[in-house]
Amino acid sequence: MAHIPLESYAEAADYLKGRLAEPRPTIGIVCGSGLSSLADALEGDVTVIKYEDIPGFVQSTAMGHKGQLAFGMLSGKHVVCMQGRFHCYEGYTVQQATLPIRVLRLLGVESLLVTNAAGGVNPKYNVGDVALIADHLSLPGIAGVNALVGPNIDEFGTRFPSISDLYTPRLRRIAAKVYLTNAFLREERKFCLHEGVYAWCYGPCFESRAELRALATLGADLVGMSTVPEAVVAKHCGMEVLAMSLVTNRCVSRCEPDTIEAMAAELAGQPLVDVAEEFPHHEEVLAAAAARTHDIQEFVRCIVKEM
Repeated sequence: MAHIPLESYAEAADYLKGRLAEPRPTIGIVCGSGLSSLADALEGDVTVIKYEDIPGFVQSTAMGHKGQLAFGMLSGKHVVCMQGRFHCYEGYTVQQATLPIRVLRLLGVESLLVTNAAGGVNPKYNVGDVALIADHLSLPGIAGVNALVGPNIDEFGTRFPSISDLYTPRLRRIAAKVYLTNAFLREERKFCLHEGVYAWCYGPCFESRAELRALATLGADLVGMSTVPEAVVAKHCGMEVLAMSLVTNRCVSRCEPDTIEAMAAELAGQPLVDVAEEFPHHEEVLAAAAARTHDIQEFVRCIVKEM
């Protein structure tokens, strides 16, 4: 993995400082697949800067990711929205994918709110539900795909950071309070909030049936292709982190029907009944995100107000 030196992060931050007026943002929001419209809730004089103009930034190629930073006000706070993130499956190193997080830290961002679209591994999670991430399962990280691999940049954080409290309890309590005291979201909009464990898989293919059963056995409630690298880097450089997933599809983990058994039944004139299954696809993800956009905007707006 190619190491990115402190000077590269500083160059990007200095470029942005030259484009922004004081005061600069203290809260960063990473918009997941189909959720770039979260930035539509920004108020005041909104400044938009394309990733292609920022030194060191790569391009966001996934559908539903605009590829720009939007600076403005939200609930009286100065915030910046990443309208589109970078994924390792796009061909980027995990260091490239997380470069913006450290740049935001150099701008003065103290708290990071990360959103994503995820598959629901937990059978109790339905499409359109939202789950706060309390912990994660990082299979790529266990295998060595970690943005902190390489020379440590002491200016950002310690060589061996603890991530046991990565998803800041204080911010999760704020989110829980907002949910429990917002009757409009809960009753009118049928907004359902969970808290669970998010599994990061590399992608870009959706997980196999066997992989999903394994993830469930390991305690995962959600699965997706982002968020964990960003959260780890944010924690390393001293940010508070709140992460949440929008459940955009229910995972298919039922065992594939036994071909030999099915053929034996067919030959005996007793064909097995086919079970209709819907497999995940990205269009489904974007549609589910679009259906919940305004509710998530309201949820995020209320959380930011309390931060």
